[in-house]
Amino acid sequence: MHIQFLYMPFLSARERAFLESVSQMGYCNPFLPERVELERAVLGPEFVEGEPVWSRRSEDRPRANAWRIAERVGDLLERLRPRLAGGAGAGERDLALYEDAALLLLYQRYYPKFLQASFAEGESSARWRFYRDFLQDWRRLFHIEGVSFPTGHDPRHTFACFRQIQRAFEQVFQDIIGGSMPAARLRASIWQSIFTHDMRRYRRTLYARMGEFATLITGPSGTGKELVARAIAQSRYAPFDADRLAFPGEEAAAFFPINISALSPTLVESELFGHRRGAFTGAVADRKGWLETCPELGSVFLDELGDLDPAIQVKLLRVIETRTFHPVGDTAGRQFRGKLITATNRDLPAAMRKGQFREDLYYRLCSDQVTTPSLAEQLADSPGLLGELIVYMARRVAGAEAEELAGEVAEWIDRNLGAAYPWPGNFRELEQCVKNVLIRRNYRPTGAANENPLEEFARDACAGRLTADALLRRYVTLVYSQTKSYEETARRLAMDRRTVKSKVERALLAKLQNNAI
Repeated sequence: MHIQFLYMPFLSARERAFLESVSQMGYCNPFLPERVELERAVLGPEFVEGEPVWSRRSEDRPRANAWRIAERVGDLLERLRPRLAGGAGAGERDLALYEDAALLLLYQRYYPKFLQASFAEGESSARWRFYRDFLQDWRRLFHIEGVSFPTGHDPRHTFACFRQIQRAFEQVFQDIIGGSMPAARLRASIWQSIFTHDMRRYRRTLYARMGEFATLITGPSGTGKELVARAIAQSRYAPFDADRLAFPGEEAAAFFPINISALSPTLVESELFGHRRGAFTGAVADRKGWLETCPELGSVFLDELGDLDPAIQVKLLRVIETRTFHPVGDTAGRQFRGKLITATNRDLPAAMRKGQFREDLYYRLCSDQVTTPSLAEQLADSPGLLGELIVYMARRVAGAEAEELAGEVAEWIDRNLGAAYPWPGNFRELEQCVKNVLIRRNYRPTGAANENPLEEFARDACAGRLTADALLRRYVTLVYSQTKSYEETARRLAMDRRTVKSKVERALLAKLQNNAI
């Protein structure tokens, strides 16, 4: 008598397709449209339609899809664990997919606890006591007799990564608001500055090395470059001490900003490098600079980098190349252990051509670059963003009176400035407008930043700061401002009339018309 055993694969085709989508989703950039599309692929008909990107709206809306996915992942893993324990033939790829799904489930399950611990007071060991529960779940999911997972994740390191992801997500999600694609690209760019584009590689090795890479933030004045710098600085990886139930490094993740344009070169040098007593007039005692004070998980932020004195540029170049420096008036070297973040609204390539900024320093700084979009660029993509920003700023300055104030500001802007107003001062100008309307029920634009839009377009294009879509939008708008006709513009550019109409930026068109171009 012959008995035939039917081979049962560890995963069905449907289960494997589901886990492949979950795996991609777990490691993608959460602020790009790709994340929402992968949610749709995972949930199918159960997907709840919403915005095309993750963003914080003026009315905070729950992200129901993420929790639905976690429920489905949990149900599937409950079915897969007995199969693994029973000796089902799972290949390396199958086990890797199981690992990715288990990690996503654990992150979603403990995300509320991480968030609660962020705001909790008291002893650190009490805040992070839930690590013990996390460890029990970890063992249940990964300690399966006879199964050796390919990645071999460490629970303490994973716990630390989860904490960093939660902290970084909250920083970026809460502070960089707006549902426009330029805002979404900015959030995604910040996320890459923190984790790189490959989170698997980051988890394996780069988590301990990101402080070695300087970050350069460029963009017009008033677009939130310091906000971006703080988000990056306050989202760094801190190891978890499982014995003490603490993240001791988080307390040392300090942020040291220096506004170069507000200080003389001597003071900038002293603030940055420190000085010895008697090094210059007024140096009555030894002083440590921010480079020496900054701990390993801290960050030094140099704002208005384009105004840096050439002599200090040489010293800063040495800091980046060797991670060492000398205080003013001292021959003994010091080590810089933190991360360097810089920002400027100046055209550094143009400054290099004029000999005002060192080329070698620029190329040391731009290994990681973030560009902040103008308010006009964001409003051209998403006109409704203006109302959202007004509500956000009104809540900051008026508290319980925010809703009423936001209505007054929106009405005043619509009546006096109109939808085509280009907001040359960007977010900073809008904030001042909100405050002016609050105090005086009026706002008078200075017009100081009314730069020739053709020169601005040429400079941004030559500096490589425009995306392909932004380049097309601006060029279409330029041609339309000359022809005053969608049909003629379409003929000149060999494009469809409807495409031309969709690409015209009203804010830029108003600037072009105001400059009589």
